Amino acid sequence: MRTAVVIGTGLIGTSAALALSGRGVHVHLVDHDPSQARTAAALGAGTDTEPDGPVDLAIVAVPPAHIAATIADAQRRGVARGYLDVASVKGGPRRELESLGVDLRQYLGTHPMAGRERSGPLAATADLFEGRPWVLTPTRDTDTEVLNLALELVALCRAVPVVMDADAHDRAVALVSHTPQLLSSLVAARLQGADETAVRLCGQGIRDVTRIAASDPAMWIDILSANPGPVADVLAAVAADLDETVQALRALQAADESKRRDGAAGIEDVLRRGNAGRERVPGKHGAAPAVYEVVTVLIGDQPGELARIFADAGRAGVNIEDVRIEHATGQQAGLIQLMVEPSAVPALAAALREQGWSLRQ
Repeated sequence: MRTAVVIGTGLIGTSAALALSGRGVHVHLVDHDPSQARTAAALGAGTDTEPDGPVDLAIVAVPPAHIAATIADAQRRGVARGYLDVASVKGGPRRELESLGVDLRQYLGTHPMAGRERSGPLAATADLFEGRPWVLTPTRDTDTEVLNLALELVALCRAVPVVMDADAHDRAVALVSHTPQLLSSLVAARLQGADETAVRLCGQGIRDVTRIAASDPAMWIDILSANPGPVADVLAAVAADLDETVQALRALQAADESKRRDGAAGIEDVLRRGNAGRERVPGKHGAAPAVYEVVTVLIGDQPGELARIFADAGRAGVNIEDVRIEHATGQQAGLIQLMVEPSAVPALAAALREQGWSLRQ
C-alpha cells in the first residue's frame, strides 16, 4: 500500500492515519469539518488535500449511520481501489450498502477493537491499535485484492486480524463493548445526585467501573442506534440477573433463617459466576489469563516517584506485568499495586524494602 485516504478524522481515523503515515504511506485526510482534517494534518497524520486520482485504500471512519452513504459516494467518484470502514457495527451498514447497489466486491467491513474515552483527532495516537484485535468481515463477494489491502492495513497498524461473520461480530460487541458502556454509565449516574460525603469515599473500585462513563454521549448514541437489538438482548439478561440479586439481598434481611440462607446462596451464585466470567477475559497480549501476585507500596505524590520505583524493580530483575494506583483521599500519597509473577514477589519485596519503600499487606 502506497496511498490511502481517511474519510473522518476523529480518534480512530486519525490514529490509523498516524500509523500509516509513520510507515511511509501517503495519506489524504477528509472530514465534513475541514478544521478537524487540518488538525489531524498538523499532528502528522497526512495531508488535508483530496487525492488527484484513485488511491490504494479508502478508510471510512464516520459514524455507523453515515457509512453506507459515504462509501457509495466515494465509490461513485472512484476514490480508491478498495474501501473499508472501521465502525463498531457491521451487519446494518453492509445491508444498507446492498440496498444502495454498491459494488460489494470492493468493500470490506472492519472494526479495530481499540479506543479511548476521549474523542477527536487530538486524542489520536499512532500506537492505538498495537496488539489489539482488528475484526475483518469478508464475504464470498469480497475481492482478494481488497482483503489483502485490509490485512496490510492491520499489519501496518500492528494490530491482530480476526475474521468473523458480520452479525456474529455485532452480537459479540454488544456483550463485550456496548453493554459495558451502558452499565458503566448507569453506575456513574447514581453518583450524580449522591451526597457529597458519599462521593468523597470513592475508591479505585468505583473509578474502575465508571472510567468509560466519561465517553462522548453523541458518539455512543450513534453506535447504539446501529446495534440496538443485540444490546437490548444482553441488557435483558443482565436485568434478569439484577432482579434475582435484588430478591436475594431482600432475603438476607428476613427474620427467617432459611430465607437468609437462600439469599446468601443467591448472592454467592452471582459472585461465583462473575469469577468464572472474569477468568475468561484474555490476559496480556491476548494470551490466556495469567495469575499475578500484587505487591502494594506506599508512594508519595511527587515528581519522579514512579520512575524511581520502576527503576528499583528493574534493578531487582523483576518485570512489572501491570500496575494500578489508588490515590489517598486528602493526602499527597497513594498506594501503587505492582502485579508480578508469583515467583518474583520475594525478590521484589526485599529489593523495595532495601531501597526504603514502605510495603502494605
